[in-house]
Amino acid sequence: MTHSIQTEHISINALKVLKRLSGAGFQAFLVGGSVRDLLLGLHPKDFDVATDAHPDEVRELFRNSRHIGKRFKILHIRFGREIIEVATFRAHHDRESHEDNHADSGMILRDNVYGSFEDDVSRRDFTINALYYQPDEQKVQDLTGGIGDLEKRVIRLIGDPETRYREDPVRMIRAVRFAAKLNFRIDPDTAAPIRSLSHLLNDVPPARLFEEVLKLFMAGHAEQTFVLLKEYRLLEWLFPETVRALSPVAERLIALALRSTDERVRDDKPVTPAFLFAALLWPQLQAQCQSLQANGHSLLGAFHITYPAIINHQSSFTSLPRRYAIPMKEIWDLQFRLHRRQGRRVWTTFNHKRFRAAYDFLLLREAAGDKSGDLGQWWTEFQEHDASGKEAMIKELSDKPKKKPRNSKRSK
Repeated sequence: MTHSIQTEHISINALKVLKRLSGAGFQAFLVGGSVRDLLLGLHPKDFDVATDAHPDEVRELFRNSRHIGKRFKILHIRFGREIIEVATFRAHHDRESHEDNHADSGMILRDNVYGSFEDDVSRRDFTINALYYQPDEQKVQDLTGGIGDLEKRVIRLIGDPETRYREDPVRMIRAVRFAAKLNFRIDPDTAAPIRSLSHLLNDVPPARLFEEVLKLFMAGHAEQTFVLLKEYRLLEWLFPETVRALSPVAERLIALALRSTDERVRDDKPVTPAFLFAALLWPQLQAQCQSLQANGHSLLGAFHITYPAIINHQSSFTSLPRRYAIPMKEIWDLQFRLHRRQGRRVWTTFNHKRFRAAYDFLLLREAAGDKSGDLGQWWTEFQEHDASGKEAMIKELSDKPKKKPRNSKRSK
């Protein structure tokens, strides 16, 4: 089918890969999200290539490539900072190899069976991702009705939905992600098994789910993604303790944090998973700290007991690398230290490398309904003053008469 995809919107390096593969006598197509987005008038950043050349044959043509992946062996061809991903056409496993390559749940463990173009089409997940484009011929190959689904704005699985989800439970997350990103609806047959099969996410390695969470929440559509994850009961298999600890205030905090992340992505500002996880895991931190305080622990003491327990528990669902876990802890720790506005403590807090993130987090908490007095306003004004003005604010706060201790007998 002929379509007006403009070549200038395709990466020049992707075009080089396609040309060299075709010149060597192989079939080669742009495939997946890049073709889908080009047809929607969007400007994709990532370009994937599908070919009948085997990985070693691709490696011979591109010395700037390397093998990656265990379940799916693919090649990354590097051009400076850009990576073009090349995958060989895949086929279904035959009966003899099925047991060796599938778990009891049906999940695919290894998937390096190569096949024809038609085989590869049938192995794609959604119809809108099974579109193949050859720039020289300027034709889109569509064997599954993907173009029609683009026009109808629908997410539809190829094949039997339950079987496809059992093969790879992450497809349930991908359905939600594409629905949020493209503002599409999920086809009823595709949506029907998700809630009953959501527990299959428990079989997916936490490291892989962490990468999927980044795709879910750091692509500019996090707020709507969160709504859909809750609707389809997927969130409880990604952040189970968060779901248990959700309150109206906590849910508003998460929504505001996700909205802020979406705005920063749209404005090309940096975003960090540390801030995102700080918001997503804050409800359980508060709940567990309050429980420990009720048993006699101080607030900071409760925090230092609770923090590592939360990280350990969360890591059994989605891993959280130290490079993000440590900044997250510092953002949390500063939520308690921001209350300490006496003498040198103010300067120690203000000069902390996570102060700005912690201050932003405090403002989100207050906007969500957390009661902190004038704390956010005080720190806002503190930043607006010069050094002498800052010192005056600290002195003014220190000079305020302290509340008298309550009568000891009455307290008892």
